[in-house]
Amino acid sequence: MNNKRKQVVLFIRGVIASILVLGIGYAIYSNFIKDKGATASTGTNLAPNFILIDLKGNEVNLEDYRGKGVLLNFWATYCPPCEKEMPYLESAYKDYKDKGIEILAVDVGEPRILVDQFVSKKGLSFPVLLDWKGDTADLYKVQTLPITFLINEKGEIVDKITGEMTEEAVRQHLDSIVPK
Repeated sequence: MNNKRKQVVLFIRGVIASILVLGIGYAIYSNFIKDKGATASTGTNLAPNFILIDLKGNEVNLEDYRGKGVLLNFWATYCPPCEKEMPYLESAYKDYKDKGIEILAVDVGEPRILVDQFVSKKGLSFPVLLDWKGDTADLYKVQTLPITFLINEKGEIVDKITGEMTEEAVRQHLDSIVPK
């Protein structure tokens, strides 16, 4: 009986070790090897187009911003790093909007009333768009928040920033997409 118990314990340990190895392998694959960028879905650097509703009820079409540099930020009110970078985006928006730059902040999966309260509390003036179903986030293969895509005046994605940005980083990234 004692020998059989040892075999069962060893078997269970083997199963657990196998599950851990598979989990770690998948995490490495999905985060470092697999191409997660929006360009993978289009086969080009062209940013996938979308039409979303802003907080005023207006339709916003990404293609309407051709000729401008666009900082496309995916975020949510419950995300502390997202909340932290909002004042940086607001400050930069005021300084860059007359240089041919647009900031579009896409809230993923939250109700309008919650987002509207957040935007009012933070005093945000750049367009905030609502992606209730997460379709646009899926189109851009968003897996973590915040994530920011830099789109040049030709509509091409030139960079993707995962995670929170400092105010200095926001400005440096915007400098890289000011239309020529």
